[in-house]
Amino acid sequence: MSESKKNTVSEEPSSGATRREFLKTAGAGAATGLIALSMSGAAFAEPPAGYNPPKVHPKEFRNGALKPRTKMASGRVLGANERINIAHIGVGGQGSYHVSLFCGQQGDLNTRSIAVSDIYTPRMERNKETMLKANPGITIQTDKDYRALIDNKDVDAVIVATPEHWHAQATIDALQAGKHVYCEKPFTRYLDEAFTVYDMQKRTGKIVQVGSQGTSDVKWHVAGAAVTAGKIGQIVSCQGSYARNSKDGEWNYDIDAGAGPDNLDWKMWLGSAPDRPWNDDSKARFFRYRKYRDYSAGLLGDLMPHKLHPLMIALFLDKPEWPLHVTALGTRKISTDREVADTIQVLTEFPSGHTMLVYLSTVNEQGIEDVIRGHRATIRFGGHRVQIAPERPYAEEIDPEDLPVEGPGETIEAHHANWIDCIRTNKAPNCNVDLATRVQAIVSMAEMSELTNKTVSFDEKTRKMTV
Repeated sequence: MSESKKNTVSEEPSSGATRREFLKTAGAGAATGLIALSMSGAAFAEPPAGYNPPKVHPKEFRNGALKPRTKMASGRVLGANERINIAHIGVGGQGSYHVSLFCGQQGDLNTRSIAVSDIYTPRMERNKETMLKANPGITIQTDKDYRALIDNKDVDAVIVATPEHWHAQATIDALQAGKHVYCEKPFTRYLDEAFTVYDMQKRTGKIVQVGSQGTSDVKWHVAGAAVTAGKIGQIVSCQGSYARNSKDGEWNYDIDAGAGPDNLDWKMWLGSAPDRPWNDDSKARFFRYRKYRDYSAGLLGDLMPHKLHPLMIALFLDKPEWPLHVTALGTRKISTDREVADTIQVLTEFPSGHTMLVYLSTVNEQGIEDVIRGHRATIRFGGHRVQIAPERPYAEEIDPEDLPVEGPGETIEAHHANWIDCIRTNKAPNCNVDLATRVQAIVSMAEMSELTNKTVSFDEKTRKMTV
């Protein structure tokens, strides 16, 4: 494949109309329902009047709809004691951290990182050196085009640590190539993409873990078991937050002065996003992409999944639910150098009747307590503890209780280990596609609600959200 067709990407640290049409027109009030693409290639409804579709990039890149590869592969059959070979797609801050951790964990996990892809050459070369230090003398495959890596029969699994607008395409391609996938959060940029990945995972049976490491914290599973056992009675509501603060502004990562067309494939990085020439703001878009809606949902995509995934485990360990209605209010009062909000509150209603409030901020670090309220008792989380406090009318029937929590807390290492174990045992990982798709529904509904100032509804049967 020629250099002009290479298309990998990288991520900085931390997670009716088509969705791009909607986002471009929401400010003018032209918002309509959004339906998910199925693997059969179902089309979207007509776009709103006056919409000019963005220019399509090289023909093999999608622009609006995912284009699954026509070639399918089953992948290598792994024995219980065989080493799992890993390729890393996107090695910005978070992706490089994954490389470092896996190189450090490879003895315990029986893995080896053997390939790396990024459209920014210095990042790719730095991570190649990290892999070589862990495994002197081996050959490390490098390519700006991640498809060269997933076509490598020696690669068993991939880590997708790209910007949000590449999560779905890279994951779909890897699944079709027979690879297991660890995909950074958010699951996808848009909801239709999430359902496309969901369908492909069900079709291939490969293990997909989304990088929301809080789901590997045992306390949320302990809380889920308590809710399932009826220890707090019928759920009334729950709440949680992810709040932080920075003098320099969230996501204002360092910009490499030497980055440019000679070592950064800008066209390939844009992928399905609207076309833009390389100009004065390109470096900011590349290194600080979470500030721009073309590539990220901002707070909703970066921080909210860290809270939503664990809460959904605690709420729905045995009987998962889809969101019914979502209302979101976002402001951009302090960090005005971006297209996304710096403070958001998201309220979700579920079919069983209870609500969930999530508070998010990048300009004040005072969050709200994690709480699950039941009619008979309330669950609170004190560090690595799960505490049940009876409601006053039931104090004679229910004793206060500290539930034992035995196992890992919230660490990426534990989340990696869960993924690798599930590859070997064919079990569902802690942040699997069923959970991740439900969470992405809330993320996407919240973004639509924020932009339209309206409550957004979802129908799980049609996979459609409407305002």
